[in-house]
Amino acid sequence: MATNKHAQIRYNILNKCFRNPGRNYTLEDLLEECNQAIFDFDPKPEGIKRRQLYDDISYMESEQGWSIELEEGLKQARKRVYRYVDTNFSISNQPLNEADANQLKAAIFSLSRLQNNWADELSVRLREKFKIAEDPNKIIEFEENEYLKGKEYISELYNAILYKRVLRITYQSFKSNDAQIFELHPYYLKQYNSRWFLFGQDERYPTISNLALDRIKSIKEISKSFLDSDINFKEYFEDVVGVTLSDSETIKVVLKIASTAYNYIRTKPLHESQPKNPIEQNDEFVIIHLLVKPNFELESRILSYGENIEILEPIELRERIKNRINSMLNNYVK
Repeated sequence: MATNKHAQIRYNILNKCFRNPGRNYTLEDLLEECNQAIFDFDPKPEGIKRRQLYDDISYMESEQGWSIELEEGLKQARKRVYRYVDTNFSISNQPLNEADANQLKAAIFSLSRLQNNWADELSVRLREKFKIAEDPNKIIEFEENEYLKGKEYISELYNAILYKRVLRITYQSFKSNDAQIFELHPYYLKQYNSRWFLFGQDERYPTISNLALDRIKSIKEISKSFLDSDINFKEYFEDVVGVTLSDSETIKVVLKIASTAYNYIRTKPLHESQPKNPIEQNDEFVIIHLLVKPNFELESRILSYGENIEILEPIELRERIKNRINSMLNNYVK
């Protein structure tokens, strides 16, 4: 099977040419049609060569492709002409081939991770539509807490964001004994550390509200004009570890990391600002820096590496982590 870039574009163009009874396509014609379609989609590539075109046709003729049948013996100026035996045939009318089915299975599996009614219903409809059986031998598994509350709200919140609906949300944080009512203009859903969070604007507050879905008690759509936002949430979170955004300025955090732990941190960065090349490196330790806004998640991420990370700068963050470590120590020396 040809798995290289633009393969599906080429298959669709070849299918169109093969079923056209009004023109005879030689190999050179097909090559020109494919390369023009690729160029129209993406002007950067150089196009394909004859070898790739032969491979594409062979794949379309195979059982892994669509088992197409091409007429034999058709020639024009001593060159072979490529045409379907049945020009009413089209690969778009055929059952899914093996590659398409595997890609759809992967998509359905990804949907199933959401574990909510919308995703479950769509997965069932896709399976029925394309006759895809449930695979009893799963070969991949994601880290998910299937008992986590709040995931049942994802489809409702997603639709509210998409269709700009204002919501009255009853919410009870871990820090309060009483529930709170938000009239929220929802903008964004984000997952962090296996929990889901909703970001939106309550007009009573000047800043964006952050609600954990597992603390939501109820949701009700209300009739109210939606307040649009021009926030780019990718940029909104670019200086943050996790989901808690404070009013603090972005700071430079310098970390000293034990060499034995650095390979883990190098391959799984603490934050996207972590540079590929350390400030300093030797057999015992590595020194790197991050450009982040300090928050609880940053501290927790650093503390998760225990004695393998030491904060060198800034002093305020170093002292805060030191105090937390002393508090932890007090739990064991009583």
